[in-house]
Amino acid sequence: MDVEAQKRAAAARALDFVRAGMRVGLGTGSTAKHFVDLLGERVRAGLDILAVPTSDATRAQAEQLRIPLTTLDETPELDLTVDGADEIAPDLTLIKGGGGALLREKIVAAASAQMIVIADESKWVSVLGRFPLPIEIATFGAKTICRAVEAATAEAGCPGPATLRQRPAGRPFVTDGGHWLLDAQLQRIVDPPGLAGWLCRVPGVMEHGLFIGLAHAAILAGQDGVRLVERR
Repeated sequence: MDVEAQKRAAAARALDFVRAGMRVGLGTGSTAKHFVDLLGERVRAGLDILAVPTSDATRAQAEQLRIPLTTLDETPELDLTVDGADEIAPDLTLIKGGGGALLREKIVAAASAQMIVIADESKWVSVLGRFPLPIEIATFGAKTICRAVEAATAEAGCPGPATLRQRPAGRPFVTDGGHWLLDAQLQRIVDPPGLAGWLCRVPGVMEHGLFIGLAHAAILAGQDGVRLVERR
């Protein structure tokens, strides 16, 4: 299977966790897009669910597929969230947010009784950090926040530059929440909880892309098929 076929295979396996009457969080990104497509097919076939999208892009996709949608204000507790990841460690700690939706993704995941991560095998790593860690920040004082983030990562034992993500035209990338994004090039994050603690102390950091203790299982697809890894 090529990578897109692997992503779709992982997404198809995640459908086994969806039951009639569930309230489901819909993730964002290339792998989650496959899941939303496949879920839309099930809905057309009669599956009765309610869904909360984690981004404007996912909302538009779900609306086009006529998946019934709700909000966390209307439905504050969800049964299941299915989402992708940029990196997955053996303890199912994740780096997420490469697509810029990390704040909403984390809110939805935290509101869910269960989170299933779907990905191709390339996302499985022994140590997090090669993928740049996305950090959502306030637009006010961005340079000051960036310097504070770099100091925080150094204190956490994984120093590296943090750069403001930009659009091709040179303007800052703006999240659905109206914030900006830093990408921290850290290479090796040996203590994700420690780093999370340092980042949370930085004024102006809205959220970071470390998902700790949220994923209950990962579905990974590769050349040898699909496997399920559950959190111990």
